[in-house]
Amino acid sequence: MAVRTVVVETQVPEDIFLTLQAYGLFRETLAERSRCLLALRFYQDRTLSLGKAARLAGLSRWEFIELLSENNVPVLDFSDEELADEFAAVDRAEVELRQ
Repeated sequence: MAVRTVVVETQVPEDIFLTLQAYGLFRETLAERSRCLLALRFYQDRTLSLGKAARLAGLSRWEFIELLSENNVPVLDFSDEELADEFAAVDRAEVELRQ
């Protein structure tokens, strides 16, 4: 089954586009990198899940995790409170299993 997509356009000033072209960054490469950067940011902001961000980037989950690592973005980024809640849930589950 084909995945439906939506085209999102952005404008780049011509002088910047020419500079990027001089570095070998043409339209397709710019589009790919833009999707990766958007995916990184939306994942970091918790707008997208890992799986959805990977799809946006056009990568497998493992490739996206590698991209996160290369850009110093944590795969799991819990606040102290969220982490405490997770540990408490594990403790409760352990108690229930022993009963």
